[in-house]
Amino acid sequence: MTETESDRLELLTRHEIRPTAVRLLVLREIGAFRNTFSMADLEAALESVDKSTVFRTLTLFADRHLLHVIEDGSGSTKYCLCRNDRVCGVEELHCHFYCEACQKTFCLDHTHVPAVRYPTGFKVRQIDYLLKGRCPACAKKDDR
Repeated sequence: MTETESDRLELLTRHEIRPTAVRLLVLREIGAFRNTFSMADLEAALESVDKSTVFRTLTLFADRHLLHVIEDGSGSTKYCLCRNDRVCGVEELHCHFYCEACQKTFCLDHTHVPAVRYPTGFKVRQIDYLLKGRCPACAKKDDR
């Protein structure tokens, strides 16, 4: 599905994010990534936007539940556009797969994070559920 400028404006408004030209540009570029992306990936796609603006925008989008943050153990924080009506609540988070060969992290959209029981009084903000191994392309190379 191709998003229009109007779709992006509505999405930012729904998440209570003031739509500026830079935020709309960042959102457009984020939509071009098929899976997770790092800040460096986004900076490379947005050469005209300075690093601090990219960082602040990613932080704002994550705080407003438009993006979720993935710590995949690679040392580089990854981000993923929320696909569940684009509202990332803890109960809607999905699992991710980190390929140890190509170092890409993939969203497993239809594999939800299993329910975890935790003591009363704790307030969960984020759950990371990560599988590690070889993606299909790298596994195929191994079979040769």
